[in-house]
Amino acid sequence: MQHSTTTIYVCTTCRGVGDAEARPGKELLRALRENLARRPEESIAVEAVACLQVCKRPATVALAGAGKWTYTLTELDAARDVDDLLLSARLHAQAADGVATWKDRPVCFRKNVVSRTPPLGFVGRED
Repeated sequence: MQHSTTTIYVCTTCRGVGDAEARPGKELLRALRENLARRPEESIAVEAVACLQVCKRPATVALAGAGKWTYTLTELDAARDVDDLLLSARLHAQAADGVATWKDRPVCFRKNVVSRTPPLGFVGRED
């Protein structure tokens, strides 16, 4: 099965809760890159982004891919969530529309999503 690429966009701007000097997104970005350096995956890319506008809930990422729904996840922790976030990205890449089966999603992909955005050109329907 051919998988498309999912990019994990990591906000590196937000400050840590209770520690104005901490940048949880930078820590998460570093942890993701270190993990992927040890276990490269063609279906996952990681990019820093200046701001995702969810400043009160760091660390925040967006899972995005061409023609796929984009998910924004918040309150992620570099020490706790890296493996689950990479699994989430893998599931996003494997799904034609980016919508992974609910039961297969790791906890951070079930509990930390704050928005889901349709792909460009999406034509909706009324139920």
